This record gives sequence, structure tokens and C-alpha cells, in this order.
Amino acid sequence: MTNQSNLNKTLGLGYVIIFVIANIIGSGVYKKIAPMAAELHSSVWILLAWIVAGIITLFGALSNAEVAGLMADTGGEYVYLKKIYNRFFSFIYGWSLFAVIQTATISSLAYVFAQSLNSIIPLPEVFSSLQQFHIGGIFYPFQDFGIKLTAILLILLLTFLNISGLKSGLLVSKIIMWLVFGGLFIIVVFGWINAGELPSNFLNFSDLSNGSVTISSFFTAMLAAFWAYQGWVSAGYIGGEIKNARHNLPRGIVIGVLLVIAIYILVNITYLALLSIPELELAHTSGNQIAAVEAVRSFWGTAGVFFISLLILLTTLGCTNASILSGARPYFAMSRDRLFFASVGKTNKAHVPGNSLLWQGIWGSVLVLLGTFDQLTDMIVFAVFIFYGATTLGVFILRRKMPNAHRPYKVWGYPIIPAIYILFCVYLIYNTISARPREAMIGTALMLLGIPVYFYLLHKYGKTHEQKNEDDKMEN
Repeated sequence: MTNQSNLNKTLGLGYVIIFVIANIIGSGVYKKIAPMAAELHSSVWILLAWIVAGIITLFGALSNAEVAGLMADTGGEYVYLKKIYNRFFSFIYGWSLFAVIQTATISSLAYVFAQSLNSIIPLPEVFSSLQQFHIGGIFYPFQDFGIKLTAILLILLLTFLNISGLKSGLLVSKIIMWLVFGGLFIIVVFGWINAGELPSNFLNFSDLSNGSVTISSFFTAMLAAFWAYQGWVSAGYIGGEIKNARHNLPRGIVIGVLLVIAIYILVNITYLALLSIPELELAHTSGNQIAAVEAVRSFWGTAGVFFISLLILLTTLGCTNASILSGARPYFAMSRDRLFFASVGKTNKAHVPGNSLLWQGIWGSVLVLLGTFDQLTDMIVFAVFIFYGATTLGVFILRRKMPNAHRPYKVWGYPIIPAIYILFCVYLIYNTISARPREAMIGTALMLLGIPVYFYLLHKYGKTHEQKNEDDKMEN
């Protein structure tokens, strides 16, 4: 039985591009410039971090596109890693998606949605007497509980929307994406029309030589940028539902990432033209200000705050929806391989993995209670780059293992481009452990919890014929 059994191939190239963009453009384009300013203290270095992060993301997308074109199937990276390495490593990836990568992405996006809604319509305080209740001094589940409860309700609502059918979820993403494009275009155009006198430190290139920025601080700032670029790989999760996937999937990934890079650079140059570095740093230290809101407030006042809050609401709604839609597919593929609970591998009357969507929604709701936005996003970036690097290494492995296989797309710049990306992943992981040890430790702990689950599933379901063959090869 193949992973895509009972899933319909209905999506063309246009939907793949929409899906890539909808999975990427979320809260990062509005929030992450503020922590980058606090780390780098320079508009030139901030812009350089966005550009370098975009180029590195493109290198990863180019490398991933070769693997996706070679073995496109429902489950994306889970399927690729199983064929490149083995079932255990691919299970750890799939488990990590469920434990932290995909579910924490959904949680953090829903959290920002609720924050934006709160800025338009103040949400009531709930369980205010329990605000200081904590777990180990790290998790404060009842802090801002009104916002968290709203985020949970959004996750569950969108989960049930996607349980009703694939096209229902994609239509929502398509409509919202065009509304978001229009909103960002308005910010860029009217931002420059009303910019007035530029901040004194706007694109001051002398900052490049003053020695205040270290390699570590630059990489730490890029953690924020990488969160904003995170999500492009999700298109691979629906490979079994894409028409002519071996051609349309790699093309859609590359085109989508290039469009997002261009949008991010334009929007962030506009922010830097409207707000000084001290103003951006203040937005970060305040903890409850969003840089994009302050930028639009500077030229449209209260009306601007309502406009940008509504835009953030729409953007995070669209990205949360796309993340929910795509995230459930790997667990569905895992279940079909007896590497996840059997009920997760069933499709419903709408030919979508309803049980997989439901379990993802429940755990994503739990993570809303456990983490803050920045805590969740740093955990995600640390965890995901372990597997991004492994998939890119797979380009080299598959070129040796399957030299004569038909590749609809070959990575441009091979072997330099994938090698640069792998080295970057290694350093980013090392730097995150040094700069964000708590988030790295929590992310690692959640991933390692998958090991006992793996052996439990082996005991419960036994080894498949495929796995026995793999084990025999390893013994020999």
C-alpha cells in the first residue's frame, strides 16, 4: 500500500506556488525585525541578515527540490529521509514534526493571530488569579490565558475546516494570500509616500566596519529571519496530491521561495525607513509591541494600527491554515508504514487524513499553553535545521546510490550549493545551542522522546517486510 492511497491528485503548479507562499508568509514578516534590531543595532546588518537568510533558504530549497523531484510522495521529508537513510531516522523526523516542528509552528502562528485580535477587540482576562502558576519556572500556562484560549479555538476551528476536505483548506489559503499581498503592497507604497525624513542610521554602510557585530550575533539574528522563511518545505508533504509532482513540486518550491525573498526585502526596507533602530529595539524590549504596527502607526495613526492589526490577523490565519493542512500528511504516511498509531493512517469521506489532523490540532493546542511565541520559534528553527541539513546531504548520497535515476530537476551549482547549505546548518545548530541553550534543550528533549515511542510501535505492530530487509542489509 502506497502512502498516497485514497488521496486524490488534484493540485497543479499554481496551487503548489500558493501553498509554498501561504506556508511561509506568517507572523515573521511583521514581528521579527525587532529582535534582529536588538541583536545587530544596525539597519544595514539587519537587511544583510534578511538577504543572507533568504539566499541560504534558496540554497536549501534548490537542494530539496532535486530530492522532491526524484521521489515526490505524500509525507515529504519523512519519505525522502526513509529512502536516503532508514526508517528509524525518518521516524525521528516525523516524530519531531509532531512533537515540536509543525505543531509549534501552528501554535505560534495561532498565538500571534490571537494577539492581533486582542489589539482590535480586547479579549477578556481568564483565570487571572493563576497568572503566576508555573511548571519548573519555564512554562506559565495561564499567563495571558484569554489570548491562549483564542489561539486554541482558532487551531481547532481550522482543523475541522481541513477535515472537511483538501480544496476547502486550499481555497481559504488562496483568498487570504491575495489579501495579504494587497496589504503588504499598501504598506510599501504608502510607507514610502509618507516616510518623510529617513532615520539618521538608515542604511549607514559605515556600520559594516565598526566591529560591533559578531558572527554569533549575526547568526542569532538570522534565527529570527529563518523563522520568517520557515515553511517552504511543507509543499512536499502533499506530494501525493499534486498532479505531475516530479515536475510541479520542485518548480513550485523554487518559484515560491524566490517570490517570498523579494517581498520580505521590500517590506523590511520600508520598516527601516519608517522606524529608527532605537524604536525597533524598544518594540522588542516592551514585549507586547509589533514592529509592523509601530511602522504603520507612524504615518496612519490609529487607523493604521487597525489596518495592520487586521492584516496580521489575515496573514496568520492563512499561514496557520496552510500549516495545519500540510502538517497532518507526514503522520498519515508514517501510520501507513506502521510507524505511527494505526488510526492516524485512515482517510475520511472527504479523502483527507481526518484523524491525523485531529491529533495534530490537540497537541498544537497543548503547546499554546506551554510556550511563548519566541520560545516556540527558536525551538522550531533549531530542530528543523537538523533535518534540512540531512535532506541536503541526501543529494550527495542519492547521486551515488542512484546515479542513473531520472531527475526532473538537478540542483544548480552542485556540489557547491548543497555543500554550503550543509555547513551552514551545522553552524546554525551549534550557535543555537550556545546562544539559546534552553530552547535547544527543550527541542532536543521533545525529539528524543520519539525513541521509546519508536520501540513501542515496533513491539505493538511488529516489523514490516520492508523493515526486515533494511535490518538484514545493516547486519550484512
